[in-house]
Amino acid sequence: QVQLVESGGGVVQAGGSLRLSCAASGSTFRLSSVAMAWFRQAPGKERVFVAAITWKESDTYYANSVKGRFTISSDNAKNTVDLQMNSLKSEDTAVYYCASGRSWVRSDVNGYDLWGPGTQVTVSS
Repeated sequence: QVQLVESGGGVVQAGGSLRLSCAASGSTFRLSSVAMAWFRQAPGKERVFVAAITWKESDTYYANSVKGRFTISSDNAKNTVDLQMNSLKSEDTAVYYCASGRSWVRSDVNGYDLWGPGTQVTVSS
């Protein structure tokens, strides 16, 4: 069974850092995954794109709101994708979701068909 599991969430003060990790499992996962992404959803708001990366070329794409502060990276051997978050702000507080897509759709939420359960990130001011 193919699945994604996020880890690394928690509570951090504004200006601090957190590193999220997404682990993919299942023997057929890489047969259908071209790109990975992180999305986030704050209470009462829609799920929004944060960052994405391709497995093969490690092409990356970021939301303007996190550009220069967040870095997405992948480990092909381990089937993991990390999100390093620096200079965190209170508006970064949300549940963060990892997602897998069958093509390079960058920020299109509809282009991702496998999702993890999410991990909570809370930034206190």
